[in-house]
Amino acid sequence: MGDMLITLGTAAPVLAQAAAVEALSAPKSQDFSIVGLFLIAGPVVKAVMLMLAAASVWSWAVIAERMIAFKRHSTSIDAFEAEFWSGAPLEDLHDRVGPEPANPAERIFAAGMTEWTRSLVGGGVLPGTVARVERAMAVAQAREATSFQRRLGFLATTGSVAPFVGLFGTVWGIKVAFQAIAGQQSTNLAVVAPGIAEALLATALGLLAAIPAVMAYNRLTTQSDALLDRLQNFADEFSTILSRQIDRASMAGRAQAAE
Repeated sequence: MGDMLITLGTAAPVLAQAAAVEALSAPKSQDFSIVGLFLIAGPVVKAVMLMLAAASVWSWAVIAERMIAFKRHSTSIDAFEAEFWSGAPLEDLHDRVGPEPANPAERIFAAGMTEWTRSLVGGGVLPGTVARVERAMAVAQAREATSFQRRLGFLATTGSVAPFVGLFGTVWGIKVAFQAIAGQQSTNLAVVAPGIAEALLATALGLLAAIPAVMAYNRLTTQSDALLDRLQNFADEFSTILSRQIDRASMAGRAQAAE
């Protein structure tokens, strides 16, 4: 019994030392948070992540700016159309709008009224006035269409390109993981897990940038088309009013000539 106790007493320090060595040699716990994966990523994957994060932030900025702008345009068009159909003289409305119209409908109206005013000669109008007024308003509409589409191209580009940029980061991260396997001669999950995790994070960031951009692009494009349709309808109605006034003036002139 005494010999057994001596043997156990001698083996205890050896077992404790072996346990300590095993604990030191065990792989440390890896930080798999987004920040942790970014910090352990290689320079190429880091560049991809930063690019996708910047694209996502800028996309949200464009989305917010365009949504606010379209809402403001819709409200201003409603207000101007109500004033236009209130029965006030077109000349007075043109004077109120002034040389610097504040909203798209006012700019189209001002373009048409400016051409109309230039065509008035001696109580009558020049031939082809309606066609010139329509062309002037069409040019104004084209400018408004360009303004409405501003920065939407970035959303379309982000939605189509971001997934492939994220996929490039994924492929590169997996390549790094296989290089780690070859370098350490080990297929232990602890060796390949960080590289695969950072690769999947790149894919996730690519989708995070692309999905909102595509959805917002479709929504904002629909709103832009709706606003342009409203402007087109207003221009057609305004052109009809001017054409009616020209016909009335022509009939009055022919009546006076007949007398």
